[in-house]
Amino acid sequence: MNPARTDGTSGTRLAELHDLRGEVLRGPGERATEAQHAKGKLTARERIDLLLDEGSFHEVEPLRRHRATGFGLEQRRPHTDGVVVGWGTVHGRRVFTYAHDFRIFGGALGEAHAQKIHKIMDMALAAGAPLVSLNDGAGARIQEGVTALAGYGGIFQRNTRASGVIPQISVMLGPCAGGAAYSPALTDFVFMVRDTSQMFITGPDVVKAVTGEEITQNGLGGADVHAAVSGVSHFVHDDEETCLEEVRYLLSLLPSNNRELPPGAPCDDPPDRRCEMLRDLVPADGNRPYDMGRVIGEIVDDGEFLEVHERWATNVICALARVDGQVTGIVANQPQSLAGVLDIHASEKAARFVQLCDAFSIPLVTLLDVPGFLPGVGQEHGGIIRHGAKLLYAYCNATVPRVQLILRKAYGGAYIVMDSRSVGADLSYAWPTNEIAVMGAEGAANVVFRREIAAADDPGAVREQKIKEYRSELMHPYYAAERGLVDDVIDPAETREVLAAALAVLRTKHADLPARKHGNPPM
Repeated sequence: MNPARTDGTSGTRLAELHDLRGEVLRGPGERATEAQHAKGKLTARERIDLLLDEGSFHEVEPLRRHRATGFGLEQRRPHTDGVVVGWGTVHGRRVFTYAHDFRIFGGALGEAHAQKIHKIMDMALAAGAPLVSLNDGAGARIQEGVTALAGYGGIFQRNTRASGVIPQISVMLGPCAGGAAYSPALTDFVFMVRDTSQMFITGPDVVKAVTGEEITQNGLGGADVHAAVSGVSHFVHDDEETCLEEVRYLLSLLPSNNRELPPGAPCDDPPDRRCEMLRDLVPADGNRPYDMGRVIGEIVDDGEFLEVHERWATNVICALARVDGQVTGIVANQPQSLAGVLDIHASEKAARFVQLCDAFSIPLVTLLDVPGFLPGVGQEHGGIIRHGAKLLYAYCNATVPRVQLILRKAYGGAYIVMDSRSVGADLSYAWPTNEIAVMGAEGAANVVFRREIAAADDPGAVREQKIKEYRSELMHPYYAAERGLVDDVIDPAETREVLAAALAVLRTKHADLPARKHGNPPM
């Protein structure tokens, strides 16, 4: 078929157009589609159909073809140039998307391919709507040389310009190697599918040639590696259908842009519902662990929340949920993992999440049960001071409504960092089991009374006495409340009601930051 011919009637032209569009929709052929399905992967258009509301997709530049020559490229000029771009709706709200078509040039990026992506990214930013990238490409198109690399530079620049302005979600549905992996890293959320998606800067062959290490693609950069070890991936799923359904759910919790509030939702769960179970769920003994996830489930609407980075830095929980129908970001220590201490990874995880919530006007609730920062040579040499400061900076810089709730331990610098009143929390509450102090009673007694203990006839008995003395004087449940550092001590059963009321009164909060180009956080 030669779409450039000029003969024929208007009817012929229309028939020609319909044939051409059908050819574009079918793609490179059944054999390529079957090969894609044989790998357990869907085609670009099948993925878009799952992501967007039925019949809502509007494609842009479906007839685009590359103009490169050399290495036989002039003989292969398929329409779309290996990427499908456009917009549609998710739950009735506008979303822009682009999807690599692995059947065409292996989804590799060339000049025309990149320009299509640039265009849809610019449109998303101008329209103030989320951007979802469906990634399944082999990197830069080698035959086009530096032109392809420049295309990636344009994507990175646009990712950065859109950061904090519109939500950006990267869905990894195939390989992503080399410089291409930096675009997902610049976005707000990364989804991966087990066995079919991989991300790495240098592949297994290069690793073996340089270091002698032998490793598979999944072992180097598979979904489980990035979910549990590197922290690159926020969500992991077993299949594309489930993955894209979760993307749709995530979008329902996010505003379209930074000038809008997150979408509210009708709620049948009463905001004043009592949480009697919380009285028994958290042990009074601070040395006994429990599942903070169950606490969150009791507080939020219908027990539903979406945990971000669930398998990485498990000693802190970051989640999106609704309280009285309004989207809320939750940061909480997890006593089941490392006793809930803050370490390098936990600080980074929570800091990024706090920044995300602040960028998109999502109120923050922080649940504390933290014995401090993780001690150790590895942590100190790894830069726990610098990484811990990232979380501190994120909280201090956040202007969204911020509510703190102290369940049990709140010791030392970790208490300050986890959104204490002194760093700007709007409201702070505590359960009667709270222990707010510079350190635990045992450690404090050893420091404050060390000479008296050492000189005693029975050091053990004196030590126990001093521990009780310190606890009764400085760690009783009302010490912080008496000094205005906690706004109220509440019955655990009243937690949902108190938090819902606090978030409601803070919903119209307005706070200004000093005039500046940008801050200089400890990166």
